[in-house]
Amino acid sequence: MLFYSVSGPYERYLNLIGMIYELSVILVAFILLILVYLKYSKKRHKLTLYLLIIFILYFIAVFFSWLSKVFVVLKLDLVVDEYSILGIVYYRIASFRISELMVCIAIFYSYILKVRVFHDEFNKIHRYIVIIFGIIASFYVLVIYDPGDTSLSVLLDAVAFLLVFIYMSMIYFPFMYRSIEAYNGVEEKEYKIAFLSLTVMSISFMLIFLNFLIDRLLMLILDIPGFTLFYFLAWGFAIIGMIGAYMGYIRPKS
Repeated sequence: MLFYSVSGPYERYLNLIGMIYELSVILVAFILLILVYLKYSKKRHKLTLYLLIIFILYFIAVFFSWLSKVFVVLKLDLVVDEYSILGIVYYRIASFRISELMVCIAIFYSYILKVRVFHDEFNKIHRYIVIIFGIIASFYVLVIYDPGDTSLSVLLDAVAFLLVFIYMSMIYFPFMYRSIEAYNGVEEKEYKIAFLSLTVMSISFMLIFLNFLIDRLLMLILDIPGFTLFYFLAWGFAIIGMIGAYMGYIRPKS
């Protein structure tokens, strides 16, 4: 049992701060999304399409996270029945689960993009692992949750963040490794910057969910309502990662 309530005035104030902070992330994501779309509309390159899909999914994820803060600030949690059809949708948005599902789908497209960018062959075993773990993670984040203000709810959220972090690391750690290899293998300055940007992107995306996980663990251990330093770091890494993705793939081809 937790000693605080999400519906308390202090918690609503924290959600207001989070709502304003995440609005800046939405703005950056939207600008980059438009830039990627404009690039794709000119050349219709398949790899750019993959990147566009990834940016759309990340943008939707950020939007639903921001929307969850709006719900709390507007006190919609006080009028929604937890186990009604509306409540099932509401609490999956409010507990970040829709956002995590979008990220899981984006990670799979990132796997395809990584293989295509570096002209790798699909490793049969690794591909099956990626697909199976992605299905498990997606099922968990969408189905396994507790809508109450309880320790169990925070623990289940922490496990969800852990699963997404592991799934993201399965894709972006190899992405980082191949980017470093490519960085060391080229001489042209613009391509060195590009591969360095992709390395920064990979590290940043992995750190997003690591920081969210630490934030949830601190909530559980210290019995606090979250919004720790690690929450703000997570979104900061999201901005850095998206800029890295744009600078690494789109910018050198401009």
